Amino acid sequence: MTTVPNVTFRTRVRNDALEGPNPFEWKDVTTDDLFKGKKVVVFSLPGAYTPTCSTSHLPRYEELYDEFKALGVDSVICVSVNDAFVMYNWGVAQGAKNVFLLPDGSGEFTRKMGMLVNKDNLGFGYRSWRYSMVVDNGEVEKMFIEPGFEDNCPTDPFEVSDADTMLAYLKGQ
Repeated sequence: MTTVPNVTFRTRVRNDALEGPNPFEWKDVTTDDLFKGKKVVVFSLPGAYTPTCSTSHLPRYEELYDEFKALGVDSVICVSVNDAFVMYNWGVAQGAKNVFLLPDGSGEFTRKMGMLVNKDNLGFGYRSWRYSMVVDNGEVEKMFIEPGFEDNCPTDPFEVSDADTMLAYLKGQ
């Protein structure tokens, strides 16, 4: 098995003690914080607010969240090479309550996972290839990587990283 890379993510968390219209502060979250001693479903996508990500990928994981939990999953995490502000506002726009939207702003985690691709053809720059995985105590148990992995891919495959494929895998264990 492969171990998830050791990365520190810059996130924003609400602090009700702060006054004003932006009651959030920076919080570093490590891969140990996210994965150590836990079973986690992770899915990664090219970007917040993009069509497939917003209409299918995130909503279905959100919808099936309780089923994942019933199968012993501690958390469901969505990773994207977007900053914390974009991920937060996308979550609000999507009504995401259960899936943790994890900003990989610099793309370090995605790069170390070997999933960073150039999407200059879409004006995105470097982003994550679409994939999902089960991580058990920091070890990648199973990955579902969309076909056609390449820089500037003219299509956006969405066949195996979906929530239903992940749920079927977990039920079949």
